[in-house]
Amino acid sequence: MTSRPAYHFNSIIVREPSRSVVNGLRAEDRGSPTYEGVKAEHDAYLEAMRKAGVTATVLPPLEAFPDSIFVEDPALVFSEGAILLRPGAAKREKEVEEIAPTLRDMFDTVLDLPAGYADGGDVLTTPEGVMIGLSARTDRAGAAALRTCLDQLGRNSEIVATPEGVLHFKTDCSLLDDETILSTNRLARSGVFQKFRQMVIPEGEEPAANALRVNDVVFVGADFPRTIEMLDKAGYKVVPLKTTEIGKIDAGLSCMSLRWFSRE
Repeated sequence: MTSRPAYHFNSIIVREPSRSVVNGLRAEDRGSPTYEGVKAEHDAYLEAMRKAGVTATVLPPLEAFPDSIFVEDPALVFSEGAILLRPGAAKREKEVEEIAPTLRDMFDTVLDLPAGYADGGDVLTTPEGVMIGLSARTDRAGAAALRTCLDQLGRNSEIVATPEGVLHFKTDCSLLDDETILSTNRLARSGVFQKFRQMVIPEGEEPAANALRVNDVVFVGADFPRTIEMLDKAGYKVVPLKTTEIGKIDAGLSCMSLRWFSRE
């Protein structure tokens, strides 16, 4: 395992939103996003990522796949290689085929999840290892198969529980630094982060838990002022980003990119 911070990245992959993004999957109806709104949020996200110090590979939109802007679910990437996953939503399964050629061009090692189902949104990489959250989109067979793939890449991992009714594990948490997790109260109470210092999201701002640390910056949804204030007072360099439109289709900041440190 490298001693490099888990949030140290120099490379990302993103995909431009399609006009069909307005038909993206959602667990509850918060209204439909507009294409223009999602595009504006994605553009701001990409610009902020580049300012944080990464080189971006930008893939073209896929009209046949409304959720394909959320590239983190069909694959995982690490310095050691990539893993092609099997998304738990049937409508997203073929997104794997679409992103596979790009990953095979960019990584020497690309593994295929051999069994079960797993979404990247259920996977949190920490200095202690990779946490795989069981959810409606990641079943136990998929989590076990993912552990086997991670073993091949030299990554430690463990299977943990996602709170009932929560779409993805990372819906409720994110890594702030190598010692600190940002978490909702319901996930913090579960005890999965006993090895870490925890900062708990203020009540009513639970979606802010899907923040994203990239190098020296912590990206946080702009709609969550108390969380932003809490992190700012704790000394983090916070950059608020709008997530209002993507939030309508159950998404957050981590969903929109694949991130890794390229050694080349």
